[in-house]
Amino acid sequence: MKNIFFVIALLLAGSATAREIVIGQSTPLTGSNSELGKDIRDGALAYFHKVNAAGGVNGNTLKLLTLDDKNDPKVAAENARQLVVEQSALALFGYASSTLSLPSMPLVREKGVPFFAPFTGADAIRQQNDYVFTVRATYADEIEKILSYWTTFGVTKALVIHYDDAVGKQNYQTVASYLQRFDKQPISLSIKRNAEVPDAAIKTIIAADPQVVLVTTLYSPAADIIKRLKRAGKNYPISSLSFVGATQLAKAAGMTQAMTPTSLESCFAAKVLVEGIRKAGKEPSRESLKKGLEDLGRYDAGGLDVTFSPSSHYGGRFVDLAVITANGDLRN
Repeated sequence: MKNIFFVIALLLAGSATAREIVIGQSTPLTGSNSELGKDIRDGALAYFHKVNAAGGVNGNTLKLLTLDDKNDPKVAAENARQLVVEQSALALFGYASSTLSLPSMPLVREKGVPFFAPFTGADAIRQQNDYVFTVRATYADEIEKILSYWTTFGVTKALVIHYDDAVGKQNYQTVASYLQRFDKQPISLSIKRNAEVPDAAIKTIIAADPQVVLVTTLYSPAADIIKRLKRAGKNYPISSLSFVGATQLAKAAGMTQAMTPTSLESCFAAKVLVEGIRKAGKEPSRESLKKGLEDLGRYDAGGLDVTFSPSSHYGGRFVDLAVITANGDLRN
């Protein structure tokens, strides 16, 4: 009987310290870019559910609390306040772009909240503060990989479709810097975010007659441009940054797509975050999570290696090329 009471006492003691850990996320669930936002959410949810089913992290359960920002930076900033101040989120996770991430940076810095795995390779987000942790390569890494492929075949006449903001212009300049070694200058075509692609943009592409079109926008304008060029009988080779979202682009362009690489990336990112939480102890705080991530070192998330340290919060450099086939398959 004494042993039974002892076991019950241990169980009660364990339940007293176990708690629900809130991971906050603001992402588009409606409006433009909603397909991307849902895939980011679902990939993380799948892994968190797996962890909870196996007993959680150090006895604690994980709750991904996702708020819809409708792809609006102002809403994303308010969502961050709710998640950090009102919901006491341990970390913010998986924001869908640098544009949606940047308005939350003052709060992240003030409250010391780890800001983990935003879906962006923009340098703008990496230059913010000591609480930002990324798992994907930079857009500069991606652009160099794409251009090194095309220039191997002698292709140097490139047209870059980019947003008319700081991140978009930086992407264009990265292409321009790379092509300088071939004494070439890319053609710039800037478009506005969350706006229809004007007819003049399609005319600019056709008039330029590029050897390759490099798309650095989201999937919606990219798919629109592809379909309108096709209707005009123009089938230029088109490459895009990962930001476009392969699954979302395939769907929007009228192709089927069974694979969800966005969800897979988010699942990998969730796995790395969980390992950081594990290292943060039984009662993780925002500061202990930051230290746990910094102490992670080189970590294999299941085929994707990331490396964090106190001096480097930029964990991933992996870039690979794939092609979307006519029926929407993604192939290397």
